[in-house]
Amino acid sequence: MWRNADFRSLWLGQTASQLGEHASLVVLPLFAVLTLHAGAGELGVLRAVGQAPILLLSLFVGAWVDRWRTRTTMVLTDLGRALALGTAAVAGLFGRLGLPGLLVLAFAVGALSVFFDVAYQASLVRLVERDQLVRGNSALEGSRSAAQIGGPALGGALVSLLSAPIAAASSALFFALSFLSIRRIRRSESLPQCPDHHRRLWRRILEGLRFVAGDTALRTVCLASAVFQFSFAAVMTVYLLFLPRELHLSGTVVGLALAAAGPGALLGSVLAARLPSRFGHGAVLVCAAALGDGVFLCVPALRGSSAVTVAALLAAGFVFGAGGQLVNVTVMAVRQALTPDGMQGRAAATITFAGMGVTPLGSLLGGFLAEEWGLRTSLLVTAAGMMLSPLVMALSPLARLGRELPASHDAPPPAARPEAHETALRGDSDAAHDAAPGTGS
Repeated sequence: MWRNADFRSLWLGQTASQLGEHASLVVLPLFAVLTLHAGAGELGVLRAVGQAPILLLSLFVGAWVDRWRTRTTMVLTDLGRALALGTAAVAGLFGRLGLPGLLVLAFAVGALSVFFDVAYQASLVRLVERDQLVRGNSALEGSRSAAQIGGPALGGALVSLLSAPIAAASSALFFALSFLSIRRIRRSESLPQCPDHHRRLWRRILEGLRFVAGDTALRTVCLASAVFQFSFAAVMTVYLLFLPRELHLSGTVVGLALAAAGPGALLGSVLAARLPSRFGHGAVLVCAAALGDGVFLCVPALRGSSAVTVAALLAAGFVFGAGGQLVNVTVMAVRQALTPDGMQGRAAATITFAGMGVTPLGSLLGGFLAEEWGLRTSLLVTAAGMMLSPLVMALSPLARLGRELPASHDAPPPAARPEAHETALRGDSDAAHDAAPGTGS
């Protein structure tokens, strides 16, 4: 697969893009907290504004991406994010970057990121064969793990040691590098054939919604993702206040604590290429989610800024990253395997909409709870909410997926609701699951 020059260009571009994105996700909140002295409510609003495009745009982006070349979409969004953050860096250097400017910037970068994320998920299916999807996703998610290592640490260090404008400029540079790399993709994409290419956009969106809603496994993915993302958004709003204000950690240490998920995610990417085929996709999903999400329940017990506290935060981030990446890679491979080529963009966008669309509400809730209940109690309550996600998966047919990926299903006709293929899913996966050595842990 690495002999595929186009895949290498996609991998390099996605790595740079994710590095810029993860750096900016730390730079903007830390600048608001440490420089503008934003309160819990203001931080919640800032995070919610950055996440709002997921709710507002995902479904439209999915329908749009299915009709256009993913390379063009990714190139334009990288260029847009580089210009937005570059403009913000210049404004910050002249002392013009206040909270209103951060809100506009967060929304713009968030909107462009929705386009990029949906496009790169759909692009892999057009660049590699179906039997290489797990390896391809593992490689792409591995690069995202590397970005999780470097992005938060770099962003936190630059904000703490230099300034937020310089940190924003570094993110703009990474998006520019992604732009240059993805432009090198030369393969002419053969777009999926649409029997009615000029169908109204809302009809295409409805087809994507019906396809996902008609599939038991994909419905479960949507529900579990929504529960997790809502709770995690609340957790992170509290967490970004808990570390500097309750534990009195510097911006550099906060960045390192967030970056600890990166090495774990790198391990998770490696394991994701092997564990599902050995223990079953369903068992890996449930166990990895329970382990990764459950570790956050230990964080509220930490006190002070001692070396023990920092080490515990690094360990918690590592475990969370490993478990989360196992879930991410496995879910993406299952979704791609179940979805026909002409529905890839809409299926990805529908699941993103259902899962990530609730994150603005979670961020607002996290800010509200932090003000009303205090940081420590709020962190415990919101972390407990994340445990509902593995519970949802454990109680569904998704947990019984076996060692083989399920077969792809045809896209539904425009006027008909697709039949749920729960019977076929259970029939194929149960046999493979029964032959698996165990559930794993």
